[in-house]
Amino acid sequence: MNVFTIVVNDAELGYEVKALTGINIDTKQRDNVIKQLFTIDGVREVAEVTGRFDILVTMYARSLDQMHKMVSEKIGRVEGIQSSESFIEMKSRTKAMPYMPSNSGD
Repeated sequence: MNVFTIVVNDAELGYEVKALTGINIDTKQRDNVIKQLFTIDGVREVAEVTGRFDILVTMYARSLDQMHKMVSEKIGRVEGIQSSESFIEMKSRTKAMPYMPSNSGD
């Protein structure tokens, strides 16, 4: 049986800016906050986490201006969000996991 994996190149699709946003929420409104976040164009993933944030949101935008609008005009207006802090990805490196084949042809 052959198994294939599709890896989407977001930059090739015009999504040049990636950000992770840590959000603190009113836990009584958790389900509503998550539901509202997924209605925002550009929100790709919402993860409930441990640490100083309640959730981490992975977002993509075509430009810094679009990301700014997403954070300030969309995320900032979701009822139940108490605070947020965004981290714009400057450069990313990945490490192949032991179960992932190497691209070097070894």
